[in-house]
Amino acid sequence: MNRVVIYGGTGGIGLATAQALRKRGCRLHLAARDVGRLEETAAGLGETTFTAGDAMDPAFFTAVAQEAGDTLAGLVYAVGTINLRPLARLTADDALTDFKLNALGAFLALQASAPALKAGAGEAGAGVVLFSTVAVAQGFPAHASVAMAKGAVEGLALSLAAELSPQIRINVVAPSLTRTPLSAAITSNETLASGIASMHALQRLGTPDDIGALVAFLVSAEAGWITGQVIGADGGRSSLRTKG
Repeated sequence: MNRVVIYGGTGGIGLATAQALRKRGCRLHLAARDVGRLEETAAGLGETTFTAGDAMDPAFFTAVAQEAGDTLAGLVYAVGTINLRPLARLTADDALTDFKLNALGAFLALQASAPALKAGAGEAGAGVVLFSTVAVAQGFPAHASVAMAKGAVEGLALSLAAELSPQIRINVVAPSLTRTPLSAAITSNETLASGIASMHALQRLGTPDDIGALVAFLVSAEAGWITGQVIGADGGRSSLRTKG
C-alpha cells in the first residue's frame, strides 16, 4: 500500500490511526505542530516521514502535499477542537478558530493533496477520512461552536465524495466522547466521565484504538465500496437510549 498522510498523527486518535495503518503495512507521512513529537512518533512507527507546521496557516497544507510525495493511498485529517461553552460565553474568535481548524483545515488538506490521491487511487480508490462528532446528530448544550464546525465537515465530505469519485473515497467518522489528551479536561474527572459513560448503550467512553481501527479500515482497499458516509463510532450514543 502507498503512503497515507495523517494530520494530527502524534497523539490520541491520530496516533492510534497511525499505528493501525502501520500494522496494515502502510507507509506514513505525519503532519503536526510539535517537531519533537513528530520525530519521536516517526521513529517509533518506522517508514514514516513528517512535516511540521500550523493548521491555521494555509501554506502548511501546500508544504505537506509537496513533501508527502506524488502518489498517496489515503489521507486522514485528525485535527480538531473541543470548545465547550454556552452561547453567551462564545466569541467570534472562538467560532472562527473552531471553523478554521476543523472544517477549513480539512478543505485545504484535501485541496492540496487531491492530485496525489487521484494518482495513487488504484482500483479501490484512495481513502480519505475526516472527523465529525456525535454532537452534530444529537443536540448537546454548550456545543454550538464545535458542532457548527463539525457540521461543516460533514457537508464538505459529502460534496467532495461526489465531486472526486470514483478515484477518491471520502467518509466521516463521528465519535462520542473518547479518552484522548484533547478531552482530558472532561475524562480526567472520573465522576463526570462515569456519568457520561452511563449515557452510552455500551456503558463506557471510547478509546483511541476504537476509532483508529475503524479509520484504518475506511482508508484501506477493504472499504472500496464505501464512500459519502458519516459513521458513528459512539457506543450507541447517537441512536440508542440507555436502559436506565
